[in-house]
Amino acid sequence: MIEIGKNITEYLRENFGDEYLSRFVEFYNSEPKTHIRISPRSDKQELFESLARYGIELKGVQGIPNAYEVTRGVDMVGKTIDYILGAYYIQSLSSMLPALVLNPSPKHKTLDLCAAPGSKTTQLSELMSNRGTLVSNDISIDRLRVLMYNIDKMNVVNAGVLNKKGELLSGFFDEYFDRILVDAPCSALGIIQKKGEVSNWWNRNKISGIAEIQYKLLVSGIRMLKVGGELVYSTCTLTLEENEFVLNKILEKYPVELVDVELPVESREAFTEIGGVKLNHGISKAKRIVPWEAGSEGFFVAKLVKSDKTDKRNADKSRFKNDIKLLNANSRDIKNYLSEISDYYGIEKSVFDDYRFIQRSKDIYFVDGRWDSIHTGLFNRIGSKFGAVDKKNRVQLHMLAAQIFGKYAAKNRVELKNKSELEIYFRGGVIKRPFDSKGQKIVFFDDKILGTAVASDEGLKSQFPRAFRTQEIVIP
Repeated sequence: MIEIGKNITEYLRENFGDEYLSRFVEFYNSEPKTHIRISPRSDKQELFESLARYGIELKGVQGIPNAYEVTRGVDMVGKTIDYILGAYYIQSLSSMLPALVLNPSPKHKTLDLCAAPGSKTTQLSELMSNRGTLVSNDISIDRLRVLMYNIDKMNVVNAGVLNKKGELLSGFFDEYFDRILVDAPCSALGIIQKKGEVSNWWNRNKISGIAEIQYKLLVSGIRMLKVGGELVYSTCTLTLEENEFVLNKILEKYPVELVDVELPVESREAFTEIGGVKLNHGISKAKRIVPWEAGSEGFFVAKLVKSDKTDKRNADKSRFKNDIKLLNANSRDIKNYLSEISDYYGIEKSVFDDYRFIQRSKDIYFVDGRWDSIHTGLFNRIGSKFGAVDKKNRVQLHMLAAQIFGKYAAKNRVELKNKSELEIYFRGGVIKRPFDSKGQKIVFFDDKILGTAVASDEGLKSQFPRAFRTQEIVIP
């Protein structure tokens, strides 16, 4: 383990005292707790029984219905079939709090401004019942790939993904969103227990630079928020500069008010006086989550409500045309493909009425039917992969669509017979056994929808996505 740097220890002693520093060091050297967030679409009893076969035991977290501490089998929790199929997400307890405080519903246009790697985006989608309009933005293209991987794994179908500088996004979405999460990049002192490398670069000059970025992101978020809308600002750090000082500067210049935050874990009020300097008294409504008190990572959470209009910032929209058409199931551009899927799998056509479809070249995506946004040409992706049009102009269903629609399929279903076939499927191989009919199938095992495969004279060729095959999957 990397030793805590002198810059960090001096900062903590100076601002919080010797006892705080001592507890911080003790926490840093302790074994971190592991928590998971169970997807609402999972049958909990079936999941508990499945995880028990891996030697995994869970303990519920009071006040957070889908949150559980892993009390046994931590080494296996990221290697289960259930995990790769999105039955749960590994996430620290503190990290679950910002989305819970924002608590969007399907009727709220919601933005996750700094969304990668996707922990909070997937949680926001669950809180929205996977319906309505969720926009997930991140500046890093590499992190965006991880974001989309987790969106796919968790079967999110109400998210549009952007790759833009969050500070400039308000030029496109002036006072547009009802709910915004600004989980800002930070100096990570709250999560140093699992990111010891922070000690190698941490210093006060860098903190000042990070705080300036946080301020700009928060300003952009406020400009994108409707009057009366709610914004949650959060960080996973403990510094004053990135938390209280950022809020104080915001409250001096922008029409927002802090509101009370109730958390299901132990927390402290944010500081309103630092080194003799008095801050806005409303900052006391923000909450500091101290690691050793909450039994999780260190976090800062504040909720703001916009009370008046802000000045408008215009961006150059000439390069971005609204060229992404969202098609309903009866659109002439898509209905024939859906009819084929309906007939082939025995899925009632009405099932598709709840969704809208996007066709890009040979790829077809689907998104919740209530999803709606301006500037669709900005988006890297809207919704999730439905399928691809093959050389015979037929749609080959994607794994993600199979997991959503497979429960409605009455035909062309295949149940894997044993663990050996399951292992071959997850490796992307060919299961050598005869099939009465050829073509694509929806694949099941123990009533779990795994994805798709193609039956031919050679056997059943797995279509389990290559991106998912890179992860170790243990079959008990």
